[in-house]
Amino acid sequence: MNIHKSIKTLPLFICAIALIISSGCSQQDESNYTAKNRLPNQEKFRLIFGGTDVGGIIVDRDADKINIDYSFSNNGRGASSTETLQLSDTGLPIDWRITGKTVFGNEVNEQFSLIDGMANWESSSESGSAKVESGEIYIAQNASPYALFIYAKALLENTNQSLSALPSGELTIKKVQSLTLHDDKNTKVEAIIYSINGIELAPSYIALDQNQHLLAYLSPRAVIVKEGLEQQSKVLSELAATLNANRFDKIAKKATHQFEKPVRINNVRIFDSINKQLTAPQSVLIEKNKITAIESVLDEPKDGEVLIDGNGGTLIPGFYEMHGHMSDNDALLNVMAGVTSVRDMGNEITVLDSLIEKIENKQIIGPRITKSGFIEGKSEFSNATGEIASTEQEAVDLVNMYGEKGGYFQIKIYSSVNGEWVPAMAKAAKEHGMRVTGHIPAFSTVDEMIAAGYDEITHINQAMLSWVLDREEDTRTLYRITGMKRFVDLDLNSEKVQNTLNTMVEKNIAVDPTMVIHEFGLTARNGATRIGTQDYINNMPVGVQRNAKVALLNVADNDEDEAYRLAFDKIIETLTLMHNKGILLVPGTDLGGAFELHRELELFKKLGMTNAEVLSRASYDMAHYLGYGEQLGSIEVGKLADFFLVPGDPISDLRAIKTISMVAKDGAIYFPSEVYPEFGIKPFAVVPKVVDRD
Repeated sequence: MNIHKSIKTLPLFICAIALIISSGCSQQDESNYTAKNRLPNQEKFRLIFGGTDVGGIIVDRDADKINIDYSFSNNGRGASSTETLQLSDTGLPIDWRITGKTVFGNEVNEQFSLIDGMANWESSSESGSAKVESGEIYIAQNASPYALFIYAKALLENTNQSLSALPSGELTIKKVQSLTLHDDKNTKVEAIIYSINGIELAPSYIALDQNQHLLAYLSPRAVIVKEGLEQQSKVLSELAATLNANRFDKIAKKATHQFEKPVRINNVRIFDSINKQLTAPQSVLIEKNKITAIESVLDEPKDGEVLIDGNGGTLIPGFYEMHGHMSDNDALLNVMAGVTSVRDMGNEITVLDSLIEKIENKQIIGPRITKSGFIEGKSEFSNATGEIASTEQEAVDLVNMYGEKGGYFQIKIYSSVNGEWVPAMAKAAKEHGMRVTGHIPAFSTVDEMIAAGYDEITHINQAMLSWVLDREEDTRTLYRITGMKRFVDLDLNSEKVQNTLNTMVEKNIAVDPTMVIHEFGLTARNGATRIGTQDYINNMPVGVQRNAKVALLNVADNDEDEAYRLAFDKIIETLTLMHNKGILLVPGTDLGGAFELHRELELFKKLGMTNAEVLSRASYDMAHYLGYGEQLGSIEVGKLADFFLVPGDPISDLRAIKTISMVAKDGAIYFPSEVYPEFGIKPFAVVPKVVDRD
């Protein structure tokens, strides 16, 4: 399915904000709205993603109304919306309508009104009402990025620069720094950068000019910028990366416990990922970044050691997220979720290299990252991530570039690559010692890609679509999604299916199924909390809680609803068959990992694996698959100290992995409950008792 995370979250994360405040909030005089501050009748903005212009916003003002048209398209799909905001005499919205579609076609129809102090709202996933008495802000689910500007203006007008939110929560704004930009005529434009907090797990950054007009929204990978300032998108994205780095550096300094003394985790049962069982209670001693002893439980702390009381919990080797697209935010949250290693499946080279450098230099908390060299073909459907080739020779040159640069486990081939190029690409990759994985390129089949040199298939639907689509049906479009309805009638005992599976067994082809994203796409429905989030969603900020009730796909009627649900059942049936045949399935999410990986592992149980087998697959098996088995994957003397502590017994109940009290990564100790409040997350576990004995 492959929802690239940055673009996937654009409408839900950086774009899903709008506000309404009551006439009682920060009463203003019309004199405050001077000619200097009055906004133009029309504003235009461009959306730059990964250096590529993929969409834009047009804002028109007509008397007391604002009309906003927003759209973007990347990787063969996109979102669009039309908004109408009616403003009060003081310039604040009192009526707000949003219609359109999300990235995967889910219908948007959202309304908000404020009449006589009563707020009412309704969308595809919720409805509610509240009496507004103290200037609460309504947070929309489907607003365009421009709503961030209206939101910021409201906060800046408030003395405390904070406002209570509807349905719940609190929003704040803070000035970060000033910056000089240059427009396309090289005229200086003075900008002020603000951070907006309280909606999602991380702040949003916007740039306003000296008249408090919107100049840009900025993030490390996506920038929404006023027309005429497009060439400043790189400056703004780099600034966002720096701001993120500074934030995460502060968190790292506060949350990283790097002890000079040996550290003993006492009274724990170790999950033996080799024999797939729990040990008797023991203590594990680490010095610097290695495990130096596994001994009996101590009754008293030893002099010269730091003792962490495991209190009879379970120590588990660090997990692997095998389908990530890493960012600063993802990096930290994965470690807190016990995911100490991630295979990145596609990123801009400079973005990923910078992230790895910051992790290695202890500037931010993050996992060990294994890199994939992303290669896409040039087309109208091209993914803006990574490197793009127009010819076979360019594609081979990119493979050689990754090989010569070094440090890449594999190349990842994307949907617009010409399938006829793949044999030459695979040959070049293997000459550099790199494996080959990817989507099944459009108009190609899974059998052809295996014959061409694939070692692994990315996303189970990519393989299965070869069995149900005609060759001329373009999987760069939403056929890759809507085509899954045809899985319902797929005969897994048919010759074409069995031939593929038998070839995979013969050639030792692995599959990165990303079950959790298929579960999300095919079974999530508007208004119902997504099943994969139910164990943790109540601890999340309000924006995350609301997004968990939004479906990925538009479901037209009961027949389509049933077809999608049955399609997911057929995916599970197919993967069970693969597992039983001995085809290696690797756990990855394409949703950022962390909490989502926990759900992915639960889904592995549906394939007939025991809890112990699932735990071993996520740790020991993946360490060996990626070539790190001598150092990682199990808790043994001499190995690197990557593991995490849970109070419960994950062999009896796999959900125990969702309640983590301590993580060790490369010998550094982290207590998630000290970190989660930085993201508005309510902690899941108590911090263990720590005794530092001189």
